[in-house]
Amino acid sequence: MNIEEFTLYCLSKKGVEESFPFGGDTLVFKVMSKMFALTGLDSVPCTVNLKCNPERSIILREEYDDILPGYHMNKTHWNTINIEGSLEESLVKEMIDHSYELVVSSLPKKDKLLLDAL
Repeated sequence: MNIEEFTLYCLSKKGVEESFPFGGDTLVFKVMSKMFALTGLDSVPCTVNLKCNPERSIILREEYDDILPGYHMNKTHWNTINIEGSLEESLVKEMIDHSYELVVSSLPKKDKLLLDAL
């Protein structure tokens, strides 16, 4: 997966916006104003940070060399993923979905209703 494919997949999700709250080189994806993915546009190879269930994070990091504790993030809840490495695209998409769903599940009821209405 490359950065364009990653961006398009994130933006295809309901209620997602992209922004640059940390400067012009860090692209952030939010659902209902809550961050679920981010990437440094200058990173080589291209890496992204995604939220993850803490227990699952440990399993993924042990199984895949291209999944590491979240760089500059809470390492319990975030992974850094080399999307240009050896990971299958389907796994990367599943991890994006998981991150998105974790954030959506933690939204207040009013925000969930607004999201459902989109």
